[in-house]
Amino acid sequence: MIRASLAALALNCSFIAVTAAAQDAKDPYLWLEDIEGAKALGWVKKENAATDKLITGRPGFEADRKRAREILDDDRQIAEPGEVMGETITNFWRDANNPRGIWRQSPLDAYLAGKPVWTTLIDVDALGKAEKQSWVWHGADCLAPEYKRCLVSLSPGGTDADIVREWDRTTKGFVGEGFTLPQAKSSVTWENADTLLVATDYGAGSMTASGYPRIVKRWKRGTPLTSAETVAEGEHEDVGMNVFAFTDGDKRWPMISRGKTFYTADLKLPNVDGSRYISSIVPDTASVRDVIDGQLIIFLNKDWANIPAGSLVSLSLADMSADRQVPIVTAMTPTKAQAIENVSATDNILWVKALDDVEGKLFALRRDPKTGSWSQKDVPLAANATVTIAGTVGKRDIVLASAETMLMPPTLYAVSEGKVPQAVQSLPATFDAKDMTVEKRFATSKDGTKIPYFLARKKGSTGPVPALIDAYGGFRAAQTPGYLTGQPYRAGPLGLFWVEDGNAYVLAGIRGGGEYGPAWHQAALREKRQNSFDDLHAVAEDLVKTGVSAKGKIAISGRSNGGVLVGAAMTQRPDLYGAVISGSPIKDMWRYDKMLAGASWVAEYGDPDVPGDWAFLSKYSPYHNIRKGVTYPPIFLYLSTKDDRVHPGHARKYAARLMENGNRVYYHEYIEGGHSVGADHAEDAVRAAMLHGFLLRELVEKK
Repeated sequence: MIRASLAALALNCSFIAVTAAAQDAKDPYLWLEDIEGAKALGWVKKENAATDKLITGRPGFEADRKRAREILDDDRQIAEPGEVMGETITNFWRDANNPRGIWRQSPLDAYLAGKPVWTTLIDVDALGKAEKQSWVWHGADCLAPEYKRCLVSLSPGGTDADIVREWDRTTKGFVGEGFTLPQAKSSVTWENADTLLVATDYGAGSMTASGYPRIVKRWKRGTPLTSAETVAEGEHEDVGMNVFAFTDGDKRWPMISRGKTFYTADLKLPNVDGSRYISSIVPDTASVRDVIDGQLIIFLNKDWANIPAGSLVSLSLADMSADRQVPIVTAMTPTKAQAIENVSATDNILWVKALDDVEGKLFALRRDPKTGSWSQKDVPLAANATVTIAGTVGKRDIVLASAETMLMPPTLYAVSEGKVPQAVQSLPATFDAKDMTVEKRFATSKDGTKIPYFLARKKGSTGPVPALIDAYGGFRAAQTPGYLTGQPYRAGPLGLFWVEDGNAYVLAGIRGGGEYGPAWHQAALREKRQNSFDDLHAVAEDLVKTGVSAKGKIAISGRSNGGVLVGAAMTQRPDLYGAVISGSPIKDMWRYDKMLAGASWVAEYGDPDVPGDWAFLSKYSPYHNIRKGVTYPPIFLYLSTKDDRVHPGHARKYAARLMENGNRVYYHEYIEGGHSVGADHAEDAVRAAMLHGFLLRELVEKK
């Protein structure tokens, strides 16, 4: 029996290998996957030039670019809170004079009073100039409670891979003989002042198939990284190892997460004396959110211990570290219309931001120290708005939260339980919204599911007018409406320009995201992916049915996973859509898991090397569903050469195949910017103007 099983396995592996070779042999554009290859970059340069010729010389382009840059660089923008370090708060700031940004600090009281007094800690532009590097800021982790030493992460050109260097906040300089990690996709945290937990590239065999660290080591100050002690290891087929830490009063809790798939992870905690890391009872499908009052707060993505998915649960850290029986206590269970999105703890309150029919609500949760039970209170902030937890002030039990709508600029509030929220800073209105309106509507998808969407347009619009729908539909990421100067994401004020033109802008909350909790995401996983495409089609059809727009006058926009979405949508319904915007997109579902970080997404999409999975992937893979003789809507593809998450080959190959069949393609590949496609506001402003010109050219001016 064993021999027969092995023979069957070998035969199956051979079949997969032959199938893979056959698929790749049919792909005439594999050479475009050579990211820095001379031939591929020559193709990129040629296509960039062709798009520039069509768009950048258009009347209105320069005015759009200039206005977008002014909006993005506006020095009245909200100084988003970084880390609160005792009586000091940090912020990372970018404007016209600081395109790569400055990391700075202010006394906390001055900041809360709306009159911050800023002192620069690191000037990224100046540092890049001095070191002759195109640095992009990736954050700083400063060790509590002194916050003297920080681990600063910087990326060359915006890649996910960065370098980590120890920095002293008192001297405002890098530590000469301090901790330094070379460029890699690392995960690092302080265990204590002289010890780090480090997951990084240790050489051959130390990375997973997804390109993330497989090994965690304990690195002591003054010793070489090569002598660091291994404390945890994952498997080659895992997504990767991640390290992080929470501070609860005077206690620091470093943790290790072994990401087995994108959605499952085993959590390890330090044992009682901190000498080793032990397994916890946290289910591998749960997400760790925060620590408060000796409790680990987790979010359930699946039912557990008779507690429904979507709930928050608290677990005793002391009991888990001592390997004792752990009480499992429900902290909060949302209603069917709600979804818990953000969670952040202060010393005595667990702050929860939830979505209620895709509108923001804020809750304050308290734990009874005697019974261990939790109570919750609504904290009114702003009605019918998108609410975001921006930071916390632990000892004062203050949460910093912002509220905004498509037409109302964001305001940052300092919120305390039982008190009127105090406005810290508001962005002045950037545009005149008196003649605009926003509605929340619901479309009915193919299977009867109601799909929420937000519609912005001018008051009294009778339609039909050209429409732009932005959607995502994956990875539990909910789409919530923000001020139009930042809609869609990574397209600057494109949404604003579009509505001012008299057109309609739509943000759709399709399945695959987190708009209604775990079930909403799971409804579009793997073989159920078609649901998200059907949802997008339903929103577009609803715009037609209600007279807002018309077939052929609807543009769709999506980034990253949204690139799969709009790619599948345009190949399935070329009659419905008139233009497509696709940023940093995934397009080739046969090879996606073999390109950069793609292997980490198998839990979301499926494994193309498994025949049963390829059966459903092949039905919608955008690259494989381009048909000869079919005219597809014109598409604008934008991306970055230095994107080390989604391979540039996806967009390159998709563009080449469309053009081969005579379709209209606009292509713009930035060199820097990484997956976000924008190392600074200058690039973002150009992209906003280009996309606006594209939509005008294809949906408004074309007869």
